Amino acid sequence: MSQNKDDLKKTISLPVSRVRLIMKSSPDVSSINQDALFLTTKATELFVQHLALSSFNNGSGKETKTLSYSDLANTVEDTETLHFLTDILPKKILAQDYLRSLEQMQEEDGDF
Repeated sequence: MSQNKDDLKKTISLPVSRVRLIMKSSPDVSSINQDALFLTTKATELFVQHLALSSFNNGSGKETKTLSYSDLANTVEDTETLHFLTDILPKKILAQDYLRSLEQMQEEDGDF
């Protein structure tokens, strides 16, 4: 038995209009099939849910009952299939640590 469109819309919580806008921002996309839009929205929602649950379970979330940015960043860094997100969710570092690593890189470049 197939569900009607209103029932399907109730199964997703991300705004379909926002997903459509993001999809249309690609120059390669001229039109978007409603089924493709629904499936992309649902897949995105499930991916975000998976990332959040994995981060919560692997991080400090169990003790504090919260999900922090560092939990997300650590999960992205520790999970090979999520490495494509390292530019979006990098680990936070202190400015002094960043400056120190920058100095080390400059010293190494000066050796050549």
